Amino acid sequence: MTAVSNDPVAFRAINAIRFLSADAVQKANSGHPGTPMALAPLAYLLWMRYLRHNPRNPDWAGRDRFILSCGHASMLLYSLLHLTGYDVSMDDLKSFRQWGSKTPGHPEAGHTPGVEMTTGPLGQGISSAVGMAMAARFTSQRYHRPGHEFVPQRIVTICSDGDLMEGVSAEACSLAGMHGLSNLVAFWDDNKITIEGSTDLAFREDVAARYRAYGWNVLRVENGDTDLDGLCAAIEAAFAETARPTLVAVRTTIAFGAPNKGGTADAHGAPLGSAEIALSKEALGWPVEPTFLVPDDVRAHFRQAIDRGESLERDWRLRIAAYQVAHPALALDFERTSWGDLPEGWDAALPTFPADGGAMPTRSASGKVINLVAAKIPELFGGSADLAPSNETNIKGGGDFLPETPGGRNIHFGIREHGMGAILNGMARYGGVIPFGATFLIFSDYVRPAIRLAALMKSRVIYVFTHDSIGVGEDGPTHQPVEQLASLRVMPNVHVFRPADANETSACWKMALERADGPSLLCLSRQKLPVLPPETVFGNGNAYRGGYICMEGSTASPSIVLIATGSEVSTAIDARALLEAEGISTRVVSLPCREVFEAQPKEYRDAVIPPAVKARVSVEAAASFGWERYVGDAGACVALDHFGASAPGDRIFAEFGFTAENVASTARAVLSRLS
Repeated sequence: MTAVSNDPVAFRAINAIRFLSADAVQKANSGHPGTPMALAPLAYLLWMRYLRHNPRNPDWAGRDRFILSCGHASMLLYSLLHLTGYDVSMDDLKSFRQWGSKTPGHPEAGHTPGVEMTTGPLGQGISSAVGMAMAARFTSQRYHRPGHEFVPQRIVTICSDGDLMEGVSAEACSLAGMHGLSNLVAFWDDNKITIEGSTDLAFREDVAARYRAYGWNVLRVENGDTDLDGLCAAIEAAFAETARPTLVAVRTTIAFGAPNKGGTADAHGAPLGSAEIALSKEALGWPVEPTFLVPDDVRAHFRQAIDRGESLERDWRLRIAAYQVAHPALALDFERTSWGDLPEGWDAALPTFPADGGAMPTRSASGKVINLVAAKIPELFGGSADLAPSNETNIKGGGDFLPETPGGRNIHFGIREHGMGAILNGMARYGGVIPFGATFLIFSDYVRPAIRLAALMKSRVIYVFTHDSIGVGEDGPTHQPVEQLASLRVMPNVHVFRPADANETSACWKMALERADGPSLLCLSRQKLPVLPPETVFGNGNAYRGGYICMEGSTASPSIVLIATGSEVSTAIDARALLEAEGISTRVVSLPCREVFEAQPKEYRDAVIPPAVKARVSVEAAASFGWERYVGDAGACVALDHFGASAPGDRIFAEFGFTAENVASTARAVLSRLS
């Protein structure tokens, strides 16, 4: 390949990236111009020479995956997408950060063609890249056969100082090093500038030594501003590594070319200003006017990426065609998982549990469901943050996902909840797998930033959160969730499931597995719960509607409605018996998933919780926030608006009023107020 330093158009192409980015930030009067100007040489080389991508088919399954972890540099990516021929127009660049444009302030997967991962919260992108690399390794192990290798393995990310400061990247990158993910390459923009100033204010560690300690290969490019041949050599060495992930430290000057703001924090989070951009263009030999300039020869040069991409995709499709002939069943399965479809008839494996079979923790029921459906859904793939025996998430006979056994289905994330969440996002965005991750519900707080991004990306991620209440018992208030259910329910596009028993757990798993447009959270009990009759849970599609009449009152129109979730449904049923003995017609509603229930027709919702019945009591061992929409002004909540305590679970439930007697007493008080 011709040395880049001898390519007369290369530096002009790089300047086109720089000044499209700077002009767009200036027009928006908002954004980060310095990092795109600094990273333009590296990004140009990756996109024009090394990455396998096709601008005419951004979702081509054989492509490499590129993640801009430093999402504040989004104009770098948008400029590349426009120049190389993706469906991102010049008008889109001119509408940077404006209403309705394809170019939001930070990259959003599913919103802009060619954006693989939603980034911006620092550390998330590089951590999700680890998940992509793990998914690629697992998928290639499933499908590759001698002479037939076609699963894309290369995952490339550009990250910043801020990404490497955030703790989530340390969690994920430590795991990547242990796994020897040689298909992962991270380019670190080592510009020594953050918003507050020099990184010396807060970040003086030896990053290279830290990553070597993680087990990474570490390379360095001393001049990322102009040494294109040096960058090429580093890229080629990184891509040739076969035993370890690689971190390439690229020393750059933020806002390279800007005579007054280059190398300073002033170029990080605000436009350069028209005068400084003009001086920068003059310094780098670029016309000051017009803005958003792309000379014809530069545009023609960039559009070579289209022919190159189509050629790469044709070659890949020929390999797929040969694979289809040699291994037709595997090829069909690869196509199915690529589309995200579940195997035909998989749900026949879902269990039902007899009501007389004995009480069971919903975490145990979940473990049974996982193992039964895993036999039918080979792409189900996940694990726990060091709590698999407690979460009951092991796939028996599935093997461990380890460097020596990359086809194993049980992932050991270690005590890295946040890293686990980000890795799951990368797996889901890579495709071909259905990832799940588990921990205690209280530690969902450690996972929350990644859950939020999964919701924003509409990613198919399943979280198994066990030990979901004060039923945790003796571990005390540090381990007893109170506010977590309410706060997770507030998050848009998240389905929070809290099943009442083993049968509802089976139903909730079915809904979670079938949901392809967002994350699902299963909140499960440590303690044993009575099993409801299968006909109650499954009859008329009850549980699958998110909420249903679990037990009807003695009259057609109940005097009061008790609405409960999870372990408190059985408490509500016992309270109903007390009230019915007094001649009070009492309906019990189980509400395993508010989000699914709220999506039902109004007629159904009103039939379950009649608007005319003002006497309502909610029962949930968690914060009362949000229950007002169901109980109304006249109702009451049996809830937990304070922290828990350390004692056996049964004693805590009794002390805090989660008893049939207290629920019945609360119901009587509501009826008395309304009489």
